[in-house]
Amino acid sequence: MAKYNKEFKLMIVKEYLEGSVTCRLLAKKYGIKSDSQVYNWVAIYKSVGESGLERMENKRVYSVQFKLDVLSFMKRTGASYMDTALKFGIPNYSTIANWNKLFLEKGFEALDKPKGRPPMSNKKESKPIKDKKMTREKQLERENELLRLEVSYLKKLKAFQMDPKGYLEKHKQRYH
Repeated sequence: MAKYNKEFKLMIVKEYLEGSVTCRLLAKKYGIKSDSQVYNWVAIYKSVGESGLERMENKRVYSVQFKLDVLSFMKRTGASYMDTALKFGIPNYSTIANWNKLFLEKGFEALDKPKGRPPMSNKKESKPIKDKKMTREKQLERENELLRLEVSYLKKLKAFQMDPKGYLEKHKQRYH
């Protein structure tokens, strides 16, 4: 995946906004793989401004509850990935698509797993091998936590279904 700097994106967005060229022609002119990429830059620029075109160097970490809220909002309102990303301030709409895919395939437990390789420690000491089996107590605690998450999710879902506008208005501050 090619990475473009802010100045390049801004130049293309401004050229598009002048109204003389379509996204498809701009993509061909500058060798961008997809015209939808140009369209996304324009949508982000219109919604957030120049700051939305900056590359995110540090990856953000989102809580499971936030991910579930985003997915439930998208499902109830019928919003696209792009519209949902703009609403919640998520820099890349494909992040939401990945969450949705994980949720549909493996359930909400899959949304809790961190991506990537864990950081290496500076310690040269060998770590004791951990027992891979969880104790019965730990299993019960984990199951308990998962059930709490599910119950809170279902409560929010029910509240949203009863009064979608009121729910969104009540929780509006949380998403900004």
